[in-house]
Amino acid sequence: MSLFNKSSDQATDATVPMPLFVKIASDIRERILDNTYAAHDRLPSEAALMKLYGVSRVTVRQALSVLQHDSLIFKINGKGTFVSKQKTSLDVSQLRGFGEAMSGQGYETFSRVVEVVTKRASEKIAEQLNLPPGVEVTRLERIRYLNREPISLDITYIPPWAGERIVRADLERRDLIVLLENVCGLTLEQAQVNVDSQICDQLLADSLGIKVGEPILHIERRIVDTQGAPVLYENLFYRGESFRYSFIISRFHETERNATKHGESEHV
Repeated sequence: MSLFNKSSDQATDATVPMPLFVKIASDIRERILDNTYAAHDRLPSEAALMKLYGVSRVTVRQALSVLQHDSLIFKINGKGTFVSKQKTSLDVSQLRGFGEAMSGQGYETFSRVVEVVTKRASEKIAEQLNLPPGVEVTRLERIRYLNREPISLDITYIPPWAGERIVRADLERRDLIVLLENVCGLTLEQAQVNVDSQICDQLLADSLGIKVGEPILHIERRIVDTQGAPVLYENLFYRGESFRYSFIISRFHETERNATKHGESEHV
């Protein structure tokens, strides 16, 4: 017996009929989104879906094609069709901490502190923090969790004057950006960011629960205050399959936009 009432399947609207495969795709999509079919679950076979919905194999394949096009499922030859892990959207157009950004979307976040040490800054670290080489800085290593799943390994270097205060704070539940503002009294201006892809090594594999050789996203970030002074330098290693990054790009820099507006007003 069909899951759908065929007498009501002729059309959802008197003038615009909805194809049956679209309705089936929509039903399966809802089951994926409400976690009835969880990430990496194997979907019922084509034969089982044919029986469930009372339709032909062609209709089932059309429905699955829609879901695959929307990246909700993937197929493995000889094994079947599986639910894709849905990527979390992370807006990187605004300077925010990881927990700050994710909690706003209803996700649970926390960190596990792997190590907090004071060590002499290498030439590169000192340069990034505008410090003389050899000055002692705070090195903080944390694994960040999203809904209790390890999502990134963060290695952060903090100048000595800020590190002394930061290490006494709750590093498992609070973002460093928020701590710099609330504990150190800083006003942050911007982040200078470099992004590249890397291959996961053994350390990252052990930390993030993935396989050696899998792709990861590496973000190098230096945060400066309103005076242009660096207050934090870090390397963030994210699981490559976990996020979809979104941002808004303007055609003109703010100064160019103001100049354009000023020029237009002069010719009115």
